Amino acid sequence: MKTFTLLSASLSLLFAPLISAHGYVQQAVLSSGTYAGYNPNTDPYYSPPPQRIFRKIPGNGPVQDLTLNDLQCNGYLNSGSAPAPLQATVSAGSTMYLNWTTWPDTHKGPVITYMAACPGSCTNYMPGTAKVWFKIQQAGLNNGVWASDQLIDNIPYQVKIPSTLKPGNYIVRHELWALHAAYTYPGAQIYPSCYQVTVTGSGTKTPSSSQLVAFPGAYTPTTPGVVFDIYQGPPTYPIPGPAIFTG
Repeated sequence: MKTFTLLSASLSLLFAPLISAHGYVQQAVLSSGTYAGYNPNTDPYYSPPPQRIFRKIPGNGPVQDLTLNDLQCNGYLNSGSAPAPLQATVSAGSTMYLNWTTWPDTHKGPVITYMAACPGSCTNYMPGTAKVWFKIQQAGLNNGVWASDQLIDNIPYQVKIPSTLKPGNYIVRHELWALHAAYTYPGAQIYPSCYQVTVTGSGTKTPSSSQLVAFPGAYTPTTPGVVFDIYQGPPTYPIPGPAIFTG
């Protein structure tokens, strides 16, 4: 039987104004159905906890230290993030619709999505510092409009799975950047969310070793785009990370 304490509910309401300035993926609409994201304000207080495809996050705040394991899936105190108990089936070539919580209009930056192949089930896989992540999507600054701007209007972000990707179990890592304080390091705020899928289809492609990166490791303080002044910077933005795997 699921229980939720009155005290916990009251605390969530009490601190709601404090957490409204950040965000996380609260829902994913995939080819196999609609899946609720991990809710850091309520899920920890249920017994048993809700079964999710999303890996745990400690809250709706960012990761700013690029050397932490938390950069991978938004863990806590350099712990990384524990695997989720479920996986969702998705078709190669299908579009994933990712719905974020309310995103503040001051938080502008790129949107980047990675995947990592799990050697078996993703429900017991922790990538650690291995180079297993490959980029499948990126968008930054285009004619003065940031990729994150559509989230301010509560429009779900769309990410397409490569149509030729080899079937298997994968972690999807979707991140937003907020660059309002990125004129120095540390300053850029990174908001990663991870969830687990099983890709189906007839694809045969996998990324090359040069397209694989580790988290932490993919970004450093000197990586172009980590330090960037959105108020007085140039009209173009160098999106951090490797080239996109297109299949």
